[in-house]
Amino acid sequence: MAQLAVATPALTAAAPKNNKWAVAIAVAIGALLEVIDTSIVNVGLADMQTSLGASLSQASWIVSSYAVANVIILPLAAWLGHRFGKKNYFLFSLVGFTIASIMCGLATSLPMLVIARVLQGITGGGLMAKAQSILFETFPKEEQATAQSFFGAIVIAGPAIGPTLGGYIVTNIGWRWIFFINLPLGVLAVILCLSALPPDEPHQTPPKSIDWASIAMLALGLGCLQTFLEEGNSHDWFDDPMIVVLCVTSIVSLVLFVRRALASDEPVVDLRVLRYRSLWAGSILSVVVGMALYGGLFAVPIFAQSILRYTSQQTGLMMLPGALATAVMMQFAGRLARKMDPRLMLVIGALILASSLVMFSTMNPMTSGDDLFWPLIVRSLGTVFMFLPLSMASLGPIPRKDVASATGFFNLTRMLGGSVGVALLSMMLTRRQAFHMAVVAEKLVSNDPVTIERVNMLTGAMMAKGASAAEAKQRALSLLSGTVAQQGSIMSFADTFWLAGMLIVLFLPLVMLLGKPQQGVKVEAGH
Repeated sequence: MAQLAVATPALTAAAPKNNKWAVAIAVAIGALLEVIDTSIVNVGLADMQTSLGASLSQASWIVSSYAVANVIILPLAAWLGHRFGKKNYFLFSLVGFTIASIMCGLATSLPMLVIARVLQGITGGGLMAKAQSILFETFPKEEQATAQSFFGAIVIAGPAIGPTLGGYIVTNIGWRWIFFINLPLGVLAVILCLSALPPDEPHQTPPKSIDWASIAMLALGLGCLQTFLEEGNSHDWFDDPMIVVLCVTSIVSLVLFVRRALASDEPVVDLRVLRYRSLWAGSILSVVVGMALYGGLFAVPIFAQSILRYTSQQTGLMMLPGALATAVMMQFAGRLARKMDPRLMLVIGALILASSLVMFSTMNPMTSGDDLFWPLIVRSLGTVFMFLPLSMASLGPIPRKDVASATGFFNLTRMLGGSVGVALLSMMLTRRQAFHMAVVAEKLVSNDPVTIERVNMLTGAMMAKGASAAEAKQRALSLLSGTVAQQGSIMSFADTFWLAGMLIVLFLPLVMLLGKPQQGVKVEAGH
């Protein structure tokens, strides 16, 4: 998730005279690489599993390791940028991400690929954390809305473009090129950054020693939390001792980290910024938004592939119009945000997004890609209208001296919200499918006339194709069982989308606790 930054008129007026669009393209390429790599790998997991001789549960760590590393580095990015300089840190992250991508493509075993993905996640988190702050310090005040829309379109559309691009590469070239494609773009971004980005200002005072204990507690706590969310559903949650250990370790580590951070004069993550009402209220809403946005985005492709039998490439193409619509509507939202109270925009966006989730809940076996076109477009509109104003209303009222710390925490909540959303919706899909299957099966009792007639009709059809009476009846019962499973799955998807929509509406009253950005202060959106 990208970091947010505030630029005052004085700061933008003093921006260095450099090629601002070269800077914009450089940081946008870096951010786009990181955003796409969060979703592009999913479509190639089956090929990676076969190539590396791994099981499906083992292959899932190719995705989980990246997410865990990402969430650990995100709250530390503000401190790292301050200690080493924004340009230096961004270039380090960009070079590291490119090298890690090559390592991923060259991996010959699952452990090698997972280690390379961890390095990708660590360096990718730095890209997203600093890209926008560099971008907004480069553009003058009157052009910041244009820059905000340009960057926001990339950040929102990236996760939907990833599966489309990944599906094409895996189908026509091979899974390793999912990673190798980052090399030319990474080199181009490094060259542009070296030539266009202004140098970092020297430190006025020498940096103090590093609080390694706090960093270790934070890394252990967030790493265990993210792993708990990623792996919980597949391991039956607290029925698995490993999940229990992850949960307990996460709680203990984060509690110790909070105590140490609050007692430190210069913590690696400043939690005192939570004294601002708009930040803690906005962070709660950020979790809910992350659950609805990323959870919903996760459920639609699963429906398309499991119910509609779409391939990865077909699913990606189905999602592409919504991503393009997001890029277009972001330009409009950026202009509107300057004239409308962001809190009002947030309410409108929440209601639009909830409406799109209700539209998704009407999907059935007859649903086609064409039927999903407008719900995906409406979802994109709601996403845009929530994406920018939530950041503005949460961070706008915060004094500039505390914005760097506030943005790291705010963006962390959105990313964790996405993980919570995926975990919660995955669990709900599994359990509600079992519930609906039991209810449907209970109605299809053996003495039900309609069921008997259906079985007899299917048995006759099988016998007409040459099957024996016993075999024909067995096939008929198998088909009926498959129909029950499909209906249970469809109803579980409906429940899932309804839950996501209700969460958005239930937490809307928190909008009243948000603030209005100060005049002359520009707040940029996160990811």
